[in-house]
Amino acid sequence: MAGVSESEQTQRPDGGEPRPEPLRFFGTTWLHHDGGYALRRAGVAAGSLIAAAAGALLLRFAYQGFQSAAVGTVVNVLFVVALAVCTLLAFRRTWDGYVRRPEGAPPEGRGLLLIGFVGSLLAYFVRSLIEAPGEKLLRAEYERAREQYERRRAGNPSARKRKRR
Repeated sequence: MAGVSESEQTQRPDGGEPRPEPLRFFGTTWLHHDGGYALRRAGVAAGSLIAAAAGALLLRFAYQGFQSAAVGTVVNVLFVVALAVCTLLAFRRTWDGYVRRPEGAPPEGRGLLLIGFVGSLLAYFVRSLIEAPGEKLLRAEYERAREQYERRRAGNPSARKRKRR
């Protein structure tokens, strides 16, 4: 999704009718909510929640490693705060990615977002309870491309059907 303009994704190069962009795990079923869309959403929600729980368990083991190493209270507090901040940043960045496309260069601090992977998984879970993650953004782009296509087609005399006299 990143680095590609919305017009390149939904409009065909030959000027034909725009096609919907497929979503991960959903394909183009998000357009008409067919082809097992509801079941896929339930599966994605459950899968992301299970993955977030496994990630939280992994982070708990990391925290226990800090405790058993007896590095001190300050390091333990810094570890917890760093994980919380990274998780919040990852959640926010992931959530914003479902509403609008990122602009400009790729974001800095990917390492921080990688540490906060649980936040990304939780954002995916919450969004999948509402819709297919990214559906709102793709639907708006697709409808805009359809409107542009219809306007171009309505303004093209060769596309109109001629009346017989």
